[in-house]
Amino acid sequence: MQIFEDRRALHAIAELDLNLPETMAYLRTALTPLPCRIFSPIPSSLCAFFDFGCKDTIAFRSDADALPIQEHTGLPFASKHIGCMHACGHDGHMAMLLELARRISFRKSMAHNILLLFQPAEETIGGAKLICDSGVFAKYNVRSIFGMHLWPGLAQGKIVSRKNEMMSRSCEVTVRIKGRSSHIAQREAGIDALAAGIDFYQRARELESNFPPSVFRLLNFGRMESGEVRNAVSGNTAFYGTLRAFQDHVYFSLRQGIQIAASQTDTMFGTQSEVHFSDGYPAVINPPSLYNAAAQAVDFSDLEKPVMISEDFSWYQQIIPGLFFFLGIGNTPALHANTFDFPEEVLIKGAAFWEKLAENFQISAMQ
Repeated sequence: MQIFEDRRALHAIAELDLNLPETMAYLRTALTPLPCRIFSPIPSSLCAFFDFGCKDTIAFRSDADALPIQEHTGLPFASKHIGCMHACGHDGHMAMLLELARRISFRKSMAHNILLLFQPAEETIGGAKLICDSGVFAKYNVRSIFGMHLWPGLAQGKIVSRKNEMMSRSCEVTVRIKGRSSHIAQREAGIDALAAGIDFYQRARELESNFPPSVFRLLNFGRMESGEVRNAVSGNTAFYGTLRAFQDHVYFSLRQGIQIAASQTDTMFGTQSEVHFSDGYPAVINPPSLYNAAAQAVDFSDLEKPVMISEDFSWYQQIIPGLFFFLGIGNTPALHANTFDFPEEVLIKGAAFWEKLAENFQISAMQ
């Protein structure tokens, strides 16, 4: 089937970030025979606009970039680019959108125009924000946008979404604590950055307890570095972690709490701390009105609770209503694993879902 051929061809030419020349060339070649307007709102992106003569447009988005991972799947169509792999399913996302393009190309009329968007840099700088800044949604009067991600651990072929919180806001947290090193036999001459680090870590871990279990959030440090040798007081300690939440007040409260914890540690130990937060992505928050309108158009299930993984689809939701879905792929290797693969049959289910949503969705039902 063509959808499988697309997935395998795209998998074999995995590319990174904003540098997707072969990927974009393949997509353009596939879309050129179809009755759509093809253009690039930003470099290494591609849009296909199907004009049905309507005032309003709905959009469907696929991410197009891969990960800096050396593939170990053993697949006959494994990535030919060393150190690049579609280990997050973006090859499947693109294949489903290409199949949607072919299916709607036979339509003579629809209740709205259709914009298909292939986006770079989801895994790195958040290419969705660059797309938003291009003005493409205002130009084509896009009223809503839909996205989907292949999801391990979810029953194969099952499609889910949820109202409100779905995927978390996140940022990377780096804390550096500066003390003063001295020989361990003269430890009173030093300022122990390791002891200070332990104190800070305990304070930071207590921050989450300020919120009830019903508030989804995560603050964790996965890496710690301290000291140089065993017989010297540590002069420097560093923590590397992640902060994730859904509501802004929770997110910024935890950020402020980390800074306060570092300051309290400095006061107690005489250290000097620096705290840095990366920009990260906003949370994926699905509008209930859009969820309900989509549920009138196509069948899907409700996701019981949100996940702590981030997605730059959230940038689209900052300017237009957007709804995100998961498509189950069963018990597969984890996303971002160098052995990641999935049963291709689910792509047929995903493409059919997109087609039914495109055909039956009513913009007026969002009210």
